[in-house]
Amino acid sequence: MHRHSIIAAIALAAALVLPYGAQAQQKNEMTEAAGKYNQTLFYIDRLYLEDVDFGKLVEKAIVATVGELDPHSSYISAEDVRAMNEPLQGEFEGIGIEFAIIRDTLTVQATVAGGPSESVGLLAGDKIVRVDTSDIAGIGLSNEDVYGYLRGKKGTKVELAVLRKGVDGPLDFTVVRDKIPINSLDAAYRVNGDVLYLKLSRFAAKSRDEIADAIRSFDGVIGGVILDLRGNSGGYLPTAIDIANEFLEAGDLIVYTEGRKIPRMQESARGNGLYRKGPLVVMIDENSASASEIVAGAVQDQDRGIIVGRRSFGKGLVQQALPLEDGSELRLTIARYHTPSGRVIQSHYEAGHADRYYRDFYERYLRGESFSRDSIQFPDSLKFRTLRLGRTVYGGGGIMPDVFVPQDTASYTPYYAALLRQGLVIEYMNGLCDRNRSAWTSKYRTFEKFDRGFEVTDDMVEGLVALATERGIGLKEEELERSKEDLCLYMKALAASSIVSRECFYRVMNSRSPEFQAALEALREASLSL
Repeated sequence: MHRHSIIAAIALAAALVLPYGAQAQQKNEMTEAAGKYNQTLFYIDRLYLEDVDFGKLVEKAIVATVGELDPHSSYISAEDVRAMNEPLQGEFEGIGIEFAIIRDTLTVQATVAGGPSESVGLLAGDKIVRVDTSDIAGIGLSNEDVYGYLRGKKGTKVELAVLRKGVDGPLDFTVVRDKIPINSLDAAYRVNGDVLYLKLSRFAAKSRDEIADAIRSFDGVIGGVILDLRGNSGGYLPTAIDIANEFLEAGDLIVYTEGRKIPRMQESARGNGLYRKGPLVVMIDENSASASEIVAGAVQDQDRGIIVGRRSFGKGLVQQALPLEDGSELRLTIARYHTPSGRVIQSHYEAGHADRYYRDFYERYLRGESFSRDSIQFPDSLKFRTLRLGRTVYGGGGIMPDVFVPQDTASYTPYYAALLRQGLVIEYMNGLCDRNRSAWTSKYRTFEKFDRGFEVTDDMVEGLVALATERGIGLKEEELERSKEDLCLYMKALAASSIVSRECFYRVMNSRSPEFQAALEALREASLSL
């Protein structure tokens, strides 16, 4: 079927799949129910004692109605629609900076390459204290406030007053807003000489292009690819199909869908992918969902690569975004995803009981699923076979990896968890990097220099502890000692991101990641078997 045909055919299929009589009967039932609700609103309007906000009343009714369906159907208010779509559309209109709010001041962390802020000379470390006529320093600024001040239509101007270290008085800049790309490929770098590591955070409109560009830019022969989908909760179905296509041969089935009103529709690889041969590993974990599971399931069922990590979330329901008159949306489940072998990706659920569905996900942890493969039991009825080698894989919700890597929580103490939950490690490292930016950027011009030379010192840790104590988190020395190695690694990764590049966060974290080391080993074994 032609690319993206699953999405394109949905509206037509919904109208045609039922015989006319069945459609008429269902229409009568729906009409009666809608008439009853309209009659209720009419009586309230004409007879009720007090004034009523009918917009709010109807919104609550819609939310309650959708709540009786599956756990992934949802109603999204008009004001939330744009905010949810923006990261997937791959761009927004603004001035093009990465920022942090440090000591209640908007601080530039980096400028987007080629963006309007870079072109007028804004620099990392600059502090924006006025936007147009509004003073914004020391007013309790939030991220949402920043978006309101700096984002706007392409071509509009914004006047900024900026404080820069070593310069007396504010500097004035006029920035013309433009389209700013939102990258979904957080990291793409070389490992051990010939391995390409790709960290994809979401399946956005331009994700396939980002991956293709990374593959094309690899200098030399690619000896293997690691596609890291850990923590990737999904995104656009067409993007998942396009990315799977990069790794599969022509005709290889990627995914198919079926629903009550939607006949079976399927998507297969077109044979024009950039890395159709060679060792491949896909990394997943319990937070990999939806589009991530489509790609991992296709790679696994077609015996194209090795899946490493932990059992994925298990979201295999297809949602169609249906616009409503006021700009809000109904995201309605219309079908189920199936992997090429026929497995259902979706975990079990009961309609109208989303709370039980999500509670069951968290109870996986309590049952030990994150720590032992043996704690995950599948009945024989959920056994399937891969399409080339006939290996056993399992349905019933989520993708079970070929190489299971248990979660290591030995150093995850309550004290460390409290620092993370309140964002204190990020806040402290943002401030530390801001104070030392000039010296550190001059000293660590490449990641290799940073990795060799930068060390998280005891003084840095003590500074973080002091900030935590100030915020009401008392020191627990034994727990700090247990968590110190992981804490220092995280602090170093945050510094690498701020001083060198965002990609370097993953280069630091992967250096001691058991999942990443298992992926490298799986890739090495795959290379030897070719």
